[in-house]
Amino acid sequence: MLLGLPAAAETLRLATFSAGLSRPGPGLVLAALQKGDDPQIAAAVAVIVAAQPDVLLLTDLDWDYRSEALGALQKRLAGQGLDYPFAHAPQPNTGIDTGFDIDGNGRLSEPRDAQGYGQFTGQHGLALLTKRPILADQARDFSGFLWADLPGSQLPQANLPEGAETVQRLASTAFWDVPVQTGAGVLHLWAYAATTPVFDGPEDRNGRRNGDETAFWRHYLNGDLPQAPAAPFVILGLANLDPDRGEGQRNVMQRLLADPRLQDPRPTAPDAPPTHPLATADFGGGVGPLRLDYILPAAGLTVLAAGTIGDPQAGRHRLVWVDLALP
Repeated sequence: MLLGLPAAAETLRLATFSAGLSRPGPGLVLAALQKGDDPQIAAAVAVIVAAQPDVLLLTDLDWDYRSEALGALQKRLAGQGLDYPFAHAPQPNTGIDTGFDIDGNGRLSEPRDAQGYGQFTGQHGLALLTKRPILADQARDFSGFLWADLPGSQLPQANLPEGAETVQRLASTAFWDVPVQTGAGVLHLWAYAATTPVFDGPEDRNGRRNGDETAFWRHYLNGDLPQAPAAPFVILGLANLDPDRGEGQRNVMQRLLADPRLQDPRPTAPDAPPTHPLATADFGGGVGPLRLDYILPAAGLTVLAAGTIGDPQAGRHRLVWVDLALP
C-alpha cells in the first residue's frame, strides 16, 4: 500500500484515548501528574508514548480554568520525547449546574443535575493535543447546543422536570469541530465524548441522550443544523455505545458505521479479546469487552492502518489509532 502512495503524501496518526486522568476532586489529577508517582498515570502515559500519535484526543482528563493539568501532561509527555506544542481544551459541560433536579431525587445541584455528570466543573473533560497547528479562530464548539433543538430529539421521552428543556444541552461533555493545519491542507476533527447509557431509570434518560449524542454527527453531515460542515473530516472520541453488545441504542451506532460518507477502519490488535477483537474497553463481569471508542474518517480519505493499544494498569479503555495518508 505504501508503494502506491504519491511521493508528497503526508502520513498522520490520529488517536483517541479515555486515559482515566480524572480524580474525585478539583486539582487532584494535577497534583498526581506533578508528583509523578501515580502508577495509573504512568501506565497511561506509556500507552500514549507507545502509540506516538500526531493528533491525540483525550476523553477523560479533568479540565481546569488555566489548563494546568493539561500543561502538566504535555510536560510529562515531552519528557519522554513526545512533544505536543498545540492544545485545544475549552470548558466542557461536565459539572455545570442546570438549576433543575434532573435525576428527580428531590435534591438540587448534585452531580447528576449538571449539564454533564461531574462532581465539579470540568471533571471527565475533553482535550486535544496535536503536533500540527490548530486553527482556533475557525473552531466550532457545539457544546451549548440544546438537546431539544436536535431534529427528532428524544428529550420529550426522557422525563426531565418541567422547564429543563430550555436549558438542557445535548452534549454531556462537548461537541467540537476543530480544524488542524497539516502539510496537505486543513483536516477537521469532529470530537466528542458521550454519556454512558446506564445509571438512570425506566425513562432511559441517559440511553436516549447517548443515542442522540451520536446521532448529532449524522445531522451535522446532513446539513440539518444551523452551520454546514466542512471537509475533509474525521469523527473521533468516546461514543460509549457498542453497535452489537451492551446497553444503549445500538441501532444508532449501526447507522453511523453504515453511513457511506464515512469509513470504519475496524482497528484491532494481537492482544485484543479474541472473541471481541474490535473491543476498546473491558469492564469485566457480566459486561465484558465493548467497542466504545471510535475514529471514523470521511470516506474520501486514505486509511493506511489502524489498531489499538492497551494496558490494564492504565484503565479499562484502550487507545485507538488510525494512520491516514494525506496527499
